[in-house]
Amino acid sequence: MALAEFSRSLRTLLGQIPRCRLVASTNHSARCLSQAASKPEPRANENEAVNPTFENRNPRNLEQMALAVKDRGWKTSWPHRQFYHRLVFSRSQHHVTAEVFSSCSPVPVLSCSTKEWAIKKELPSTNSVAACQAVGEVLAHRCQQAGITRMVYRAIPWTFRSDAVQAFRAAMKGGGITLSEPRRKYVGT
Repeated sequence: MALAEFSRSLRTLLGQIPRCRLVASTNHSARCLSQAASKPEPRANENEAVNPTFENRNPRNLEQMALAVKDRGWKTSWPHRQFYHRLVFSRSQHHVTAEVFSSCSPVPVLSCSTKEWAIKKELPSTNSVAACQAVGEVLAHRCQQAGITRMVYRAIPWTFRSDAVQAFRAAMKGGGITLSEPRRKYVGT
């Protein structure tokens, strides 16, 4: 019984689909519902056309080519201000923090700390050498994602030789970050 009802509903459904007919005035056949619409082919000239009024809106383009002006600041100020990006690494009794600052902003561009839950839950201690290395690896990955591959890092001289700072530096370098910036190029006018 179910088979008879199914075949009856199938016949009514097929009867509702219009048949293809020839149109006498244009000598073209009408398109059936089962035919797919043809997609227009893109022309190569449209894809390769360049806008004549192109304006580069990448604000970091000049600094990546080492042509942007570096703010010099005062000669007596420490740490100096002649950089595009500066890395600041600090350790407290309980946590390790690393931040990347831009030369034009007092707010950090990128930061990483053992205060973050995702890092804290993987570490047995939040102020050990392993914590410094983990912070360095995570910050290097974030810098790569942001497109910052070169930055200035000058550790405080009396902390430079500690194992924690050396582990942090090695993790940053292992992540593909260069801890020095190129000298500024001066274009002759």
